[in-house]
Amino acid sequence: MIGKFKILLIYCLSIVSAAHYVADWKSIDKRPLPEWYDNAKVGIFIHWGVFSVPSFGSEWFWHSWASHGKSYDEFMNKNYRPDFTYADFAKDFTTELFDPTEWASIFNKSGARYVVLTSKHHEGYTLWPSNYSFNWNAKDVGPNKDLVGELAEAVRKVGIRFGLYHSLYEWYNPLYLRDKKNNFRTDDFVKSKIRPEMEELVNAYRPDVLWSDGDWEAPDTYWNSTDFLAWLYNDSPVKDRIVVNDRWGKDTTCKHGGYFTCQDRYNPGVLQTRKWENAMTLDKESWGFRREAKLEDYLTIEELIYTLVKTVSCGGNILINVGPTKYGKLVPIFEERLEQLGSWLHINGEAIYETKPWIRQNDSISSNVWYTQRDYHTVYAITLGYPTNDTIVLGDVYYNNIKSIQLLGANKLVQILPAIQDGTMIKFPDLNPNDKARYAFTFKIHYKQ
Repeated sequence: MIGKFKILLIYCLSIVSAAHYVADWKSIDKRPLPEWYDNAKVGIFIHWGVFSVPSFGSEWFWHSWASHGKSYDEFMNKNYRPDFTYADFAKDFTTELFDPTEWASIFNKSGARYVVLTSKHHEGYTLWPSNYSFNWNAKDVGPNKDLVGELAEAVRKVGIRFGLYHSLYEWYNPLYLRDKKNNFRTDDFVKSKIRPEMEELVNAYRPDVLWSDGDWEAPDTYWNSTDFLAWLYNDSPVKDRIVVNDRWGKDTTCKHGGYFTCQDRYNPGVLQTRKWENAMTLDKESWGFRREAKLEDYLTIEELIYTLVKTVSCGGNILINVGPTKYGKLVPIFEERLEQLGSWLHINGEAIYETKPWIRQNDSISSNVWYTQRDYHTVYAITLGYPTNDTIVLGDVYYNNIKSIQLLGANKLVQILPAIQDGTMIKFPDLNPNDKARYAFTFKIHYKQ
């Protein structure tokens, strides 16, 4: 019997591996999402590049300054010589305090299961020694390092999957601007720069995630996206495990691709028909590090956990962004938030990782309660914050169907009482003040067989 099962398993895997995809969305969209991604739930996003040098406004500094944004003009006039160019910032992208092992340790403590680094943002500067970005990469100017390679090695050593963000377009690349002027009837930029650059990135670093961006000006036919994805799924060294998002042309977002991102900080609050991701920031105003940020500009740990719980309950993954400094450090507030998150996940992670959406997401009576499930008989009710009267009412958990309920992280009995309309009232066990300050609480509900 065991031998037959093994043969069947090998046969099924061979079918998946043998699948062939052609260069159209009908075929590409049929490709199954590798299971690891849905199970992972929590990822870390890193926005790092030359924009980390001025570290003012946002990672769109170059574009905002070139567009003569008032605050950017004032910043440059006050702090830099009149003939200073954006390219001059690159030599100060020194990363002298960058310790990839330290970063990997912080990400590991956060409970993240995958990391996505900006290999190249819209400025065109690559964090690896690309053959297609001469003298505008981290090896030729700035840190003189392969930042992608160093972080990939460190992250994988602690058992976290490694992914890469890559911008299709570049604000001021002459080839792109020429194609744009021709209304994208020519594609010299794609053929000579973007396509070989993406293949180089995949072949050199074998990412588990390829997070595409910069897609909104030109159609996917200009980027030749389906042809690239067919190569990625059929012939690349990561064809069986890689996942991609939906930003492959101005007409593909939230329609085509692997999983949907739809828009930045996407968090619909209801169950979606397609796997999705909430790419969001700890700094409410920016993806890159900002020196002028104030304390109130950062999410509190309560806000972060609320966002996580709501996202996962509705079937999404969360990709939590941090912006390192030009010298390669994660500022203490980022590190603190990630460690706080990790401490919470250490107790409550079984209600997050490898779970599925339940029949209800948000409770019909207690609006601060969100649900996930592990299997038909195991459901998790996550309540945000500690109630004032030591009880919560679960309007969608029927009292007569319950076998038992336990509070994760507490070896104490949970009192279960019938509530109105066949719902359930839970009385919290006696907790000490430190436990009561635990941001959010998870009740593991065992249903009768």
